[in-house]
Amino acid sequence: MALVVYNTLTRRKEPFEPIEPGHVKMYCCGVTVYDFCHLGHARSYIVWDTVRRYLIWRGYRVRYVQNFTDIDDKILNRAREEGSSMEAIAELNIQRYFEDMRRLNILDADAYPRATETLDGIKRLIRELEEKEFAYAADGDVYYAVQRDQEYGKLSGRKLEDMKAGASERVSGDKPKKRFWGDFALWKGAKPGEPAWESPWGKGRPGWHIECSAMVREFLGDSIDIHVGGSDLVFPHHENEIAQSEPVTGRSLANYWLHNGMVNVDGEKMSKSLGNFTTIRDLLDKKGVDPMVVRFFVLQASYRKPIDFTDDAITAAENGWNTLKEGLLFGFKLNAAPEQNYELDRSIIEDFQTAMDDDFNTSGALAALFPVAKELQRQGNIFVHEGKTESTPEVLLPQWKTLVELAKILGLAAEPEEQSSGGFSDVQIEAMIQQRKDAKSAKNFAEADRIRNELQAQGITLIDKPGNETIWHR
Repeated sequence: MALVVYNTLTRRKEPFEPIEPGHVKMYCCGVTVYDFCHLGHARSYIVWDTVRRYLIWRGYRVRYVQNFTDIDDKILNRAREEGSSMEAIAELNIQRYFEDMRRLNILDADAYPRATETLDGIKRLIRELEEKEFAYAADGDVYYAVQRDQEYGKLSGRKLEDMKAGASERVSGDKPKKRFWGDFALWKGAKPGEPAWESPWGKGRPGWHIECSAMVREFLGDSIDIHVGGSDLVFPHHENEIAQSEPVTGRSLANYWLHNGMVNVDGEKMSKSLGNFTTIRDLLDKKGVDPMVVRFFVLQASYRKPIDFTDDAITAAENGWNTLKEGLLFGFKLNAAPEQNYELDRSIIEDFQTAMDDDFNTSGALAALFPVAKELQRQGNIFVHEGKTESTPEVLLPQWKTLVELAKILGLAAEPEEQSSGGFSDVQIEAMIQQRKDAKSAKNFAEADRIRNELQAQGITLIDKPGNETIWHR
């Protein structure tokens, strides 16, 4: 089976062929670190984390780089509001980012370059664009001359004459020094009271778009396999990245451009002005949503389509996750361990891979796992009530192991509660069961109940069978 991906650049699905066989260079546009991460960030980074996990499972060596934009007007404005500094605001929100993403089981990138740490590369790239006459200096600023680029607009499909409405800069205000309305800033001259760095054009700071072009080049090279981000970045950000990079290198910046769809809340675009802006932290802490429910919800949809966060949708995702979770916990009820060397079920793997090979169809992948999870949930319930399963463990445990391994590719994982709460060992449990039997024999039923309750608090269920036999499971 061949992996095919939808390429925004060509507007069609294409077989995936990396530049270097067996290796994948992947770059993701990261956050501007001025505030807490929100649901849109959760959706985007869950999606690209899953793509990365799947590529690794497919046998590729993936180098995954995701930047932090730590120079920006939004950060400077927040610093002024809070009487702080750009550096302090950026550092605080970078730490918040890591806390939120790790709760969502998002793997750390291989590198997290920052704009402030890539200034030499940024200035070098601007200088090379200037030498090739794709950029011009104007009284301390440097602009990209879009009319020099015959391919400008190839990613977004826009024609230059139709772009005026969407070509605004991240920094507001008139730009009288531009030669053409569509030109955008590569370097911005210093303003009073703002951080600035020395450059051939005077003190100043880089524009937003040039940061990513320079970071891709410095950390991954002139040409990469996959560039990802939200669909709101197609124009102007990713369009401008291409424009800044390709005239200098003479190579494609990225062979495959992947973009995730946007997030709505109750049918409306998420925004602070509408009052429906929700941070990841509020969703997990104030609303009490399980991080795995968030992942499950995001992965139920095609990554390219918009998704709508509603209370009903989260409730449905919670129900779905609970079924999958019960399947993932099945083996622990039989005192099995995921690391045991059970033979994997090839038919389940084939259905899962067929879905994921079709442009990372996580919805289809979950559909391949769900019947397995539901059957294991059913068998687990039978075991709880009857002390045995209908099918033999030799049949069920390989299915369970397969479910655990494939769910891990989606970043979905469940652990029995006692593992996270310092629960009792098997030997301790057996000893406490014997103490309970002794208490019952001595008609000390209060002590027997106390022991049962103590075990139950650690997620241990006792089942009393005829003949004074007690079986247990986690």
